[in-house]
Amino acid sequence: MQSLPGFRDFLPDDCARRNYIFARWREVARRYGFVEWEGPPLEATELYKKKSGGEIVEQLFNFTDKGEREVALRPELTPTLARVVAAHEREFKKPLKWFSIGQFFRYEKQQRGRLREHFQLNCDIIGEKDLAADIELVALSIDILRAFGLTEKDFVVRISDREFWTDFFRGKNVPAERWDDLLQAIDKSTREPREKTAEKLGDLADPIFTALKSGGKGAKLEQLVDGLGARGLANFVAADVGIVRGLAYYTGIVFEVFDRAGKFRAIAGGGRYDNLISQLSDGSLSLPALGFAMGDVVVGELIDEIPQTREAMQKAIANDRKIDVYAVIAKEQRRADALAQIQQLRDRGYRADYPLTPTKVGRQFQSGEDLGARVAVLYGDEWPQVKIKNMGTGEQELVAGDKLLDRLAELL
Repeated sequence: MQSLPGFRDFLPDDCARRNYIFARWREVARRYGFVEWEGPPLEATELYKKKSGGEIVEQLFNFTDKGEREVALRPELTPTLARVVAAHEREFKKPLKWFSIGQFFRYEKQQRGRLREHFQLNCDIIGEKDLAADIELVALSIDILRAFGLTEKDFVVRISDREFWTDFFRGKNVPAERWDDLLQAIDKSTREPREKTAEKLGDLADPIFTALKSGGKGAKLEQLVDGLGARGLANFVAADVGIVRGLAYYTGIVFEVFDRAGKFRAIAGGGRYDNLISQLSDGSLSLPALGFAMGDVVVGELIDEIPQTREAMQKAIANDRKIDVYAVIAKEQRRADALAQIQQLRDRGYRADYPLTPTKVGRQFQSGEDLGARVAVLYGDEWPQVKIKNMGTGEQELVAGDKLLDRLAELL
């Protein structure tokens, strides 16, 4: 038996890489004052049919459950977040700054940077309409990637404004029912042949291509870039109205993060969805909202692509795996004494290990070295004294058994 296509087994090395990514996601999100939350991995299919547009529905892992309900594994978090906020917003002061790390599922063609399951960081700000929130969110996305050692030479945040296109469509007297299809075509224009995009755009092809070429900058985008510049982050961003995001609920500023070399799909993406909570509450509640998502697959691939970030990850993982103390049991009569002290060490928060069964002393020291132990403690003929060996320098000393914990506290 093998895992299903597009799904992963996480062996210890894979889990270590995943945890390395998760740790930095959490660290930076909390640094920005975001708090963690989570939603269910299974939702009513109707939630996605109504709120995310037709494209996302085609990618669902959906089925009828034993209660005859139409359900789907979540492909994204924003609809769930909007549902939760609509139900609980009175319990919290605004604005909400929430983040989540969860697993998501999309039934789609596998490609580099995208599988059929992935873990994803979601960061959202609810209840703030000012452009300051957009600046804060983009800055957060930048700083998260900087936490991995990435620089402005490695990635760029391409920023756009959907209102540029809605104003454009109004100016051309385009019926509102065409807008979503046109935005979908614009969103895919960099990934499809120009002729195919022109066919989708129809009579608007030439003016839209002209707008894309000119850049279409507006006052709002300039304010956004200036706000990031005041933080020293201007070199990480570029205005690009070709970014519109594929999901139907986006309403204003949107952005996507790309590697400068152009080897990967988008690293992260998001924007404003000011109308979604109102839609989910049938108009009884209206809250401005914005957020972005970043997946673990493409982030991991980007880290591997750059030598300094790959080495930093490998070093961090190696250090995280190291233990503090390895107990070498030279005399089996001392095993009970060793285990009692190992338990005391673990109670104090030290990482301690020992051989589960009788093993040659040389092999035990080798095991301690393989585990990265800082010190080894030898339980043998010297009892009630024990021998402490500094595994880095090789220095050894004898310590009374009842003084071991105090001495280790000094050494470690």
